[in-house]
Amino acid sequence: MRSWFYLLAAILFEVVGTTSMKFAAEHAPVLGLLLMYSLIGLSYYFLALAVKRVPVGVAYALWEGIGIVLITAISVTWLGESIGLYKALGLAVMIAGILLIKSGTRAAPEARGQEVLA
Repeated sequence: MRSWFYLLAAILFEVVGTTSMKFAAEHAPVLGLLLMYSLIGLSYYFLALAVKRVPVGVAYALWEGIGIVLITAISVTWLGESIGLYKALGLAVMIAGILLIKSGTRAAPEARGQEVLA
């Protein structure tokens, strides 16, 4: 369970770090870039902690997928960027993929147990 919290922390640091790129570019380049690299570094640190228990493919897919969805939501709501039909459809497909990947992690222990018995 702790690994999932590490993954959540990795996602949140990625979202804040990536979002801070916009502010770094416009307001405080040096300080902003230091903040951005620190947050993205923390994101990778927590992702590394998460993959100790969560399969790497699942952790990376959730980290990237949820990160992209959240960053897009922030860019639309706070940064005034537009979202078109295709972009919205792409995000919907991505959310469906995230749900499928997450549901696939529940089925994995049963499948492993059957392999051991066979």
